[in-house]
Amino acid sequence: MSYYDPLETRDPEEREADLMDKLARQVAHAKETTHHYFQLLAGINPFDCASREALAHLPLTRKRDLIELQKKVPPFGGLNALPRAKAKRVFASPGPIYELQGAEIDHWRMARALYAAGFRHGDLIHNCFSYHFTPGAFIFEGGARKLGCSVFPGGTGQTEQQVQAMADLRPEGYVGTPSFLRIIVEKAEELGVDISSLKKACVSGEALPGITRAWLGERGISVRQCYATADIGVIAYETEADAGLVVDEGVLVEIVRPGTGDPVPDGEVGEVVVTTFNPDYPLIRFATGDLSAILPGRSPCGRTNIRLKGWMGRADQTTKIKGMFVHPEQVADLAARHPEIHRMRLVVDNPGGQDRMVLHCEIEAGMEAMDQTLVAGLREVTKLRGEVAFAAPGGLPNDGKVIEDKRVY
Repeated sequence: MSYYDPLETRDPEEREADLMDKLARQVAHAKETTHHYFQLLAGINPFDCASREALAHLPLTRKRDLIELQKKVPPFGGLNALPRAKAKRVFASPGPIYELQGAEIDHWRMARALYAAGFRHGDLIHNCFSYHFTPGAFIFEGGARKLGCSVFPGGTGQTEQQVQAMADLRPEGYVGTPSFLRIIVEKAEELGVDISSLKKACVSGEALPGITRAWLGERGISVRQCYATADIGVIAYETEADAGLVVDEGVLVEIVRPGTGDPVPDGEVGEVVVTTFNPDYPLIRFATGDLSAILPGRSPCGRTNIRLKGWMGRADQTTKIKGMFVHPEQVADLAARHPEIHRMRLVVDNPGGQDRMVLHCEIEAGMEAMDQTLVAGLREVTKLRGEVAFAAPGGLPNDGKVIEDKRVY
């Protein structure tokens, strides 16, 4: 097998020691150079932050908070160490949330993911991410240039023109959403146009259904997914093993219980939290809002970093009940008061058209007498009346949900 560099196959203990050294240095850098972390990490000695246990005690910065942070400290919320005047580009994502790109050609570390998807020096890549406002196209273009590939800026829409450009230029690969790739291939078949040069794709931005992967595979196109965000860059990527997503070498990933910053055991579904080592835009414990889980063992492809199961939904399960917002953090607050409870799940439904919430708790047998204590606690934290139900340990689904809305309208 072929690898982007030796980092991908190093001993896990060597990687962990390297990550912890980088972590302490990045915390120090972020405190010294950004307004946000100067305030958020006040009183914290950066060089005490050299273990995962210490990292777990640092506060989270949530993606959903960026809009408010950027209103208070425009334009980047005080998270940027690089001044705007020195940025290579500035982008906007829905919110709006503003991000910047530093001088590094592969600012988002995409080259490694493209290499794992089969792209090589000299390939022509047809780029169908948007070049308008958002950084998606530039994230992939930076990685392509680092890898030595040339790029056709296809952008979005104009399906027939995309097909014609592919027929004329004969690109080896595609980057964009999987659904748009299928639309392009279907249009080529409808028009009788040969785009058979297209052999590989690295897709992101939406889920890749198995039926779409298989359909494209039948047409000779090998498709790999990449999990990335505009703020962080690449988090994890698929390899030829088709066995989960290998975490990128340039980030430190945790999986935490939604509504908290508490790491969960490997295999349990929780929120993806990422620390980057980008000096221009240092993000410490950045909560993405995405759910996933760490897979056991190593990838059959030979890469030794941890693997994510893939995108498994959203962690922000805030729900409005009887005119009141109920947040996962409130359920987590109640759970913290009762460590004897293995897992909590607040289920909301509306039998007879009336909202009802039931707190389901995993406990050992014989502890059901605490139901009234839990009913009172639930009312205290949510300001709403609710019921309590009990399940044996392991009786609740392992899907990362803290609040499940089952109302039917």
